[in-house]
Amino acid sequence: MKFISWNIDSINAALTGTSKRAGETREVLHKIAGLSPDIVAIQETKLSKNGPTKKHLSILDEIFPSYHVVWRSSVEPARKGYAGTMYLYRDGLTPQVTYPKIDAPAPMDDEGRMITLEFPDFYVTEVYTPNSGSGLKRLDERQVWDDRYREYLQSLDQKKPVIASGDFNVAHEPIDLAHPENNHHSAGFTDEEREHFTKLLKAGFTDSFRHLHPEEKGVYSWWAQRVITSKQNNSGWRIDYWLVSDRIAEQIQNSSMIDTGERRDHTPIELDIDL
Repeated sequence: MKFISWNIDSINAALTGTSKRAGETREVLHKIAGLSPDIVAIQETKLSKNGPTKKHLSILDEIFPSYHVVWRSSVEPARKGYAGTMYLYRDGLTPQVTYPKIDAPAPMDDEGRMITLEFPDFYVTEVYTPNSGSGLKRLDERQVWDDRYREYLQSLDQKKPVIASGDFNVAHEPIDLAHPENNHHSAGFTDEEREHFTKLLKAGFTDSFRHLHPEEKGVYSWWAQRVITSKQNNSGWRIDYWLVSDRIAEQIQNSSMIDTGERRDHTPIELDIDL
């Protein structure tokens, strides 16, 4: 099966915007559709609590015909039009869809950060992990989130294999960002965040990209949108992942990034696995 995951940074802007960036984002959506994935996970949709509009759904149907759409938005008391997640999955797939809450610090459970698809033999789940924020003001809450999220994945893994994707907002090792020496105490590369990601892997999960490319450098999934030269200089971070239960790691066939050209911010990530 082929899975693709992407932090899109506003699906409304992608589908209805008129800016150059919106056009670039739509091109990426068409590129994803051209790869004929079985499932597409999308993070940071930034939709209202009512989810996609009829216009959004019509455009998605044009780009991804014969796909079902499920979504989760940020709801009160969380911020409006913030975070949010979505799945598109092919006709013929009939997952049970759940919208888990993991007893995270308020209001994280209300920010629309997780959706899980249950199939007869495995789970597919996506996450948009909270950013620790400017000045690391959310780092303490982030660490609680990481613990709760790990416990949630373990609970799934006890029942059947798990395939988890998303923007995890952490570069795990120095090899996973271009300038580790300058970012030791930056959000996404603190000792605390990296240690929690290590705990997640040790709990029974495999980083699919590193499994296939243990020493590869210079391959990233995010470049700062506000820094014009970040993509040109490949000053990136690898903070988006496909994780799988250890017991199906040898079934991974491909784990890679999808080129987005000049578009900065996140790039989609692909997983091909024999299930």
